[in-house]
Amino acid sequence: MTVCSRSLFGSVSASLSPRTLGLRWQWRRQKNQHARLTIVSQFFPPDFAATGQFLDDLSRRLSCEGLQILVLTGQPNYAFRDGRAARISFDGHRCIRRTSVSRWWPSRIRGRVVNSVLFCVRSLLRLMRSARRGDLLLFTTEPAYLPLVGWLVNRLTGAPYLLLLYDLYPDIAVSLGVLRPAHPLTRFWQLAQGQALAAAREVVVLSTTMAARLQQSYPGLSTAVQVIPSWADPQRIHPMPRQDNPFVQRHGLQDGFTVLYAGNQGRCHDLDTLLDAAELLSHRPGLRLLIVGNGARHQHLQQRVQQAGLSQVRFLPYQEPAALPAMLAAADLAVVSLLAAAEGQVAPSKLYGHLAAATPVAVICSEQSYLRQDIETAGCGAAFANGDAVGLAAFITRLADHPQLARAMGQAGRRHLQRTATPELVVQRYAQLLARHLPQRIPERSLSLVAGT
Repeated sequence: MTVCSRSLFGSVSASLSPRTLGLRWQWRRQKNQHARLTIVSQFFPPDFAATGQFLDDLSRRLSCEGLQILVLTGQPNYAFRDGRAARISFDGHRCIRRTSVSRWWPSRIRGRVVNSVLFCVRSLLRLMRSARRGDLLLFTTEPAYLPLVGWLVNRLTGAPYLLLLYDLYPDIAVSLGVLRPAHPLTRFWQLAQGQALAAAREVVVLSTTMAARLQQSYPGLSTAVQVIPSWADPQRIHPMPRQDNPFVQRHGLQDGFTVLYAGNQGRCHDLDTLLDAAELLSHRPGLRLLIVGNGARHQHLQQRVQQAGLSQVRFLPYQEPAALPAMLAAADLAVVSLLAAAEGQVAPSKLYGHLAAATPVAVICSEQSYLRQDIETAGCGAAFANGDAVGLAAFITRLADHPQLARAMGQAGRRHLQRTATPELVVQRYAQLLARHLPQRIPERSLSLVAGT
């Protein structure tokens, strides 16, 4: 399976012009000729959020094979440079509709909660008008309350839906101390989430430990749970010589040893262990730590680096998607981290891009984490317990002193990705999942992808 090189209608972002009205007419005319999936997620490109980037790639690949897809999403609100995207746009068999209600309040925690609730309400109202057509719906956990919208739409219209869980709620809110286990909101959320899970046709999680945690939290759950990992495209992301790497040239990374952490700097990620290791290695020349992205703990990390005088640590903002392959290929070692308290409730997707770039990986996680098994199976790095800065520093030193070992680990990781988590392999699993639940009234010729023919 490959990404479309040519769109059915072309890629168009427009207002309500005659051109747009014509495209909308074509879109609606084809709704009875193609199987249709409606995806609901607050984050979608041009937002840099990894969940949105994943859905963009997944929906494009599925639509290239004849599956008509409607994406209901919000305006950029998480990590972005372009302040606003078109309210409605068409890209082949995809129609992307964006609402602005998710940007009405400032991006503080309370504002984000309000924005998320407003997005859920807006999505519910739109789906009440369209879900009666028999579409299959796919809800994510962006925002966290979205599965409840799926349950309401199903109760009111009978529309079938699937759930794609990036994070387990309210479990992660309790584990991080945001909510108390006995708080009335926690109990209500747990009950409502259980109803949403039970009414779903199937549930997709990203790791084996997440599947186990889900069964532990909802022991009576009879809905089928599928473990489908994220992916990275090894054709798009691949090793790149330093002299040919524009990211290396732009940021002066030609010499020395670069350790990279790229992505969300949130409450679920253990970056303190990484900075502890950086302090232990502050005397070593030629070693640099590059932290790319943003998140709830970004300011804390900057303050700590400044107070400790860690001149070898540099911060960069989120990079444009086009710069991602060069950025990942610029690292000599990549770091993926997860707090022990968040294990089984969050699954970092950044691992796969590092594997595609043939970069060795250091994972900071609990002893029970699925990440340890992945790293050991691939032979592409090492795992360290939360707080084991000494072990992490020793591993960084070892790879910096033995570049042949680092290259061998990186190449092993890329081979592992090509065997287990390419777009072709993972999207086919989603296609088989959709084939089990797409409405049977759709002409059979539009199901060539999902039927596996």
